[in-house]
Amino acid sequence: MRILGIDPGYAIVGYGIIESENGKLIPLDYGAIETSSKLSTTARLLQIEKQVTELLSEVKPDEIAVEELFFNTNITTGIKVAQARGVVLLSCAKMCDKLFEYTPLQIKSTVTGNGTAAKTQVQYMVRSLLRLKETPKPDDAADALAAAICHALSAQGIKRGLK
Repeated sequence: MRILGIDPGYAIVGYGIIESENGKLIPLDYGAIETSSKLSTTARLLQIEKQVTELLSEVKPDEIAVEELFFNTNITTGIKVAQARGVVLLSCAKMCDKLFEYTPLQIKSTVTGNGTAAKTQVQYMVRSLLRLKETPKPDDAADALAAAICHALSAQGIKRGLK
């Protein structure tokens, strides 16, 4: 099963692609879609939509795992991230009918065993579980891979009747 993990954002949308076969996780690719702060909000959202659609066309995922929105204090930034996340969800829903959403707590808990794990702990486990030589950069790509891993491990449990 090919899984595309996405960490949605306004400035950076992280993505990670893995293959899950018989309990084995195989990294295929990861990276980020970046938008320029010099562009208008509309132009940035259009760029995200275009590049996510291109990515989906290339990758042809069987299933997609998207991290749910989390923000603390800056409501203005949160609104823009929510808009970008909406664009990502719509783009994904148009091209793949198996779209799953996970909270940061669910992702951290599944990947590290600790829902309050630090970002460095998540990155370490992503690197370890995928047998990567280096920690994926940018951080958004590592987060997207963590979402894909979370889904792969959750899907295995569901298929075995564990969840």
